[in-house]
Amino acid sequence: MSHTFDPTVLREYDIRGIIGETLGPDDARAIGRSFGTLLKRKGGETVAVGYDGRMSSPMLEHALVEGLTSSGCNVVRIGMGATPMLYYAEASTEEVQGGIQITGSHNPPNYNGFKMVFMGRPFFGADIQALGKIAASGDWTDGAGEITKRDILTEYVERLLEGLAGIDRAALDGIRVGWDAGNGAAGPALEALAARLPGEHHLLYTDVDGHFPNHHPDPTVEENLADLRALVAEKNLDFGVAFDGDGDRIGAIDSKGRVIWGDQLLMIYAEDVLKSHPGATVIADVKASRALFDHVAKHGGKPLMWKTGHSLIKSKMKETGSPLAGEMSGHVFFADEYYGFDDALYAGIRLLAASARLGKSVTELKSAMPHMLNTPEMRFQVDEARKFPAIAEISERLTTNPGPEVEEVNATDGVRVNTADGWWLLRASNTQDVLVARAESDTDKGLERLIAQIDEQLALSGLERGESVGH
Repeated sequence: MSHTFDPTVLREYDIRGIIGETLGPDDARAIGRSFGTLLKRKGGETVAVGYDGRMSSPMLEHALVEGLTSSGCNVVRIGMGATPMLYYAEASTEEVQGGIQITGSHNPPNYNGFKMVFMGRPFFGADIQALGKIAASGDWTDGAGEITKRDILTEYVERLLEGLAGIDRAALDGIRVGWDAGNGAAGPALEALAARLPGEHHLLYTDVDGHFPNHHPDPTVEENLADLRALVAEKNLDFGVAFDGDGDRIGAIDSKGRVIWGDQLLMIYAEDVLKSHPGATVIADVKASRALFDHVAKHGGKPLMWKTGHSLIKSKMKETGSPLAGEMSGHVFFADEYYGFDDALYAGIRLLAASARLGKSVTELKSAMPHMLNTPEMRFQVDEARKFPAIAEISERLTTNPGPEVEEVNATDGVRVNTADGWWLLRASNTQDVLVARAESDTDKGLERLIAQIDEQLALSGLERGESVGH
């Protein structure tokens, strides 16, 4: 016996597909057998399994557990919950060496997938390709693992509350916050958490519903924050926090309804963390604002620009001993007093904590940030076989013949170019057949010149920006 996956399913950071088209129970069973085989061969034997609120998740979970146990692995089922709750189960349970969360994250309702942790580290890239090869050859171990169930929600919420350790609760008694779970898997944990927090808390859409009837659960898209913005305005709240479908990405708005983007949240967190970790390295992806890197340096930290992708960032954190990292997409990673994985519920708690420790409201912290003009993330279709070669050509051109306007070329992930006007970025997506572009300047005219440089480089490689496509 063996199993071959649809070629679109095994991605760089996770496994993902469309239910009934490219992903089904047979795939889940093969993922379980293959992951279990890899774990057994490394000396592990127990895997924690959780799932999100999508309609297809219980079916996939059942098949995944079958596959894991038939490889000889034991399974600890933690049931429906946010992805970070699964990460917490894996990190905090001594007898567990691996973790798998079934989740479609922020994708449309008919998508689903798997996020994995292996022996305490992210499972991605070459790991996922190895899993595919084992399935294709049927090179599986055999066994009959045992299944146990564990209710971890209460323990997880207790651990989240430790994010307020050392803060005088009286300092937060007057705080008023709105929270939007987006009918995603973080809803039950958010309800339990809000009941324990000081201050006044107003919750939206905590009922888990895989159809996402109110709005799509992606807090990086401004239109998805409309209900939260209305709540904050109507109740005169201090700020609002939103989560994606599986609770590992955070979005936020201040009391004036202004979006606090991922890199701006990281500015707040960095200012707070660097007080207790002076000189520490703070990591952000190549899409982040120059204002963030300047802010980290201003507060005595070492800013480090790194590749986009939650698995890549987590790995770099371990390598550098960084206590804090984040991405434009709203993944935030705390390793100062937490486990270094992306947990939006914990990030929400740490926003409360940072505001209290810094002695400023979230709105004051947002207002103090420099006003930068930037494009949204522009994504446009490019043939899969062309996307990486095109970026390599552009990088080569700009390195060998940069032109008078180019001050610096950074090739950490794609091409990020600094000029007197600001910066622009072109990179190939690891998960889709698209190129991603972004630019930032202090002035409208500067932004126009940066976008013109992007278009010029694309044209020299026989490409054009064209229509922007979604995630």
